[in-house]
Amino acid sequence: MPLASDTILTRPLGLRDEATARLQHWRAALRPRVVAAACLGASVLALAAFLGFGDDPLAGEPYAVATVELRAPSTPVPEPAVPLRPDPASRSAGEVERASGVSVTRPDGTAAPDSVVIRVPGNGPIQLSPAPDPRLSERGRYGTLPKIGPDGARPLDVYARPEASGLERGGAVAGRIALVVSGLGIGQAATQDAVQRLAPAISLAFAPYGADVIRSAARAREAGHEVLVQAPMEPFDYPDNDPGPQTLLAGSKPAENLDRLAFVLARVPGAVGVMNFMGARLTSESAALEPVLREIGGRGLGFLDDGTSPRSLAREIGRKAKVPVARAEIVVDAVPRPDAIDRELARLEEAARKSGFALGSATALPLSIDRIARWSRDLESRGILLVPASRALRAGS
Repeated sequence: MPLASDTILTRPLGLRDEATARLQHWRAALRPRVVAAACLGASVLALAAFLGFGDDPLAGEPYAVATVELRAPSTPVPEPAVPLRPDPASRSAGEVERASGVSVTRPDGTAAPDSVVIRVPGNGPIQLSPAPDPRLSERGRYGTLPKIGPDGARPLDVYARPEASGLERGGAVAGRIALVVSGLGIGQAATQDAVQRLAPAISLAFAPYGADVIRSAARAREAGHEVLVQAPMEPFDYPDNDPGPQTLLAGSKPAENLDRLAFVLARVPGAVGVMNFMGARLTSESAALEPVLREIGGRGLGFLDDGTSPRSLAREIGRKAKVPVARAEIVVDAVPRPDAIDRELARLEEAARKSGFALGSATALPLSIDRIARWSRDLESRGILLVPASRALRAGS
């Protein structure tokens, strides 16, 4: 082995030993890797220590610690006692009537079970009784026919529109008017217009020939209109002027006319009565008209004469047969012009002021519907109250 001194002394100046040079080269190459390994090892140890011995279960996510303090439950404050309402069954009929505002009338010598409610107050729209009522119906050849109930109830009374107690704006009532618009159920546009535009207190009369007359009449009742059915009757110029295939004829046997009347009555369930469609000749002959009126009255209905024929005997025969009959005093649209209709409506209003009540009739012409709708808008502000046509029929029955 050469001596160190030999190596130093014998080596040329500026030259390094070859082994030494290689050693230094490897040291220089390994130094960064050692440092990196040391850093990585330190990181692993720190992470292991943090996870193994740390108290952070959320692995570094931020969190807060809240202290929950348990307290003894407080004593509930008793609620004030609410007085019990009296049992309705223990209240007298008078107390119930005063509390509800319902007006009740009783026949002499009868008690509460026999009472008849005549008015139920309320601010909502007036609702008519459902129709047909099974108590007031029977099956006929052409469908459901009206009849008087086992307790004596009449369709005229049950299906009638209840009357309002007074003017909505307050004040005294100067007069009452019942107005019937006829010819509904054939033209759908006119029928819908009348149902929607006319005041609900105006009664509507339906012809029996409409394809959808049953549904149309039901819609009218849902809107609050009282309804009647029109019976086609023979005019003087028949058959040139023909009311239709079910026309009641002056020369027919009573059984034939009553069969045709049954067809008419079955077409409009919920009708309070029958109104003539034409019929100047039939209503002028007592022998032909009396059986028809007796059948109408026997089924609990009334007959309303539209007032177009001055020769009609309906009221006289009805009084004799004890059948509810009323006759229109004024035909509003006998002359179908706006000025003429307005003039007749004013005359109807004046008649109501003089006698307290007036009954008028009109047809479902678009012009008539428009003028009547305009006239009735502010009628109550003039002290006039619209009432259903059944008022006139029930007044004399």
